[in-house]
Amino acid sequence: MKSKQAERSEETKKQIVESAGRLFSEKGYDSVTIRAIAKDAGCSHTTIYLYFKDKEELLHQLSMPPLQELHEQFLYLSSLSTLSSENKLKQISLEYIHFCLQNRNLYDIFFNAKSTRVDEEDPKLEINRLRIEIFEIMKKIIRECLAISNEEQLLAFSRIYYFNLNGILSTYSYQHEPLNVLMERLTPTFNLAIEILLIGFKEKLKRGNDNEG
Repeated sequence: MKSKQAERSEETKKQIVESAGRLFSEKGYDSVTIRAIAKDAGCSHTTIYLYFKDKEELLHQLSMPPLQELHEQFLYLSSLSTLSSENKLKQISLEYIHFCLQNRNLYDIFFNAKSTRVDEEDPKLEINRLRIEIFEIMKKIIRECLAISNEEQLLAFSRIYYFNLNGILSTYSYQHEPLNVLMERLTPTFNLAIEILLIGFKEKLKRGNDNEG
């Protein structure tokens, strides 16, 4: 059984993380200071340093658990032998959209705060390594869909695909419609967007091959 002191310590730590998330979402990661987080959490800034080394560690504590869950779901969906490559991409896309809309106040922090390029070979932060692993699963499925071997072209297509997903998010992030209702209503449209994107990629590849011929 936990002591009262241990319980208070856990509650303080939880409050600090919640305050950090709220302020990051409202003002942006770079604009928020440790002192501002402490004020919101109702503690001193020195108290925060008892639990977290710096703001990056707070970002890690806030973002890693949900991103790890998303990563595990991506791994599961990408391994399903019962799905075609195109259907895997659709399922992963829907999972990503659902995840981000479910976390609409924080998904930009989860994916973009202190981020690096998706082709960074050895990112310093663990959160960036996980972000890149998530993107790599998307890229792997796009490779399967297109049977493409050109790494530079694959990266370009994967970025365009990712831009498309985030365009969807920017369109629906401020909807007040319940998430399950929105997903049910728009899943056919989201799937159609992936189909059209793949058709465009395949046509681009075909034209490139025709030109080489």
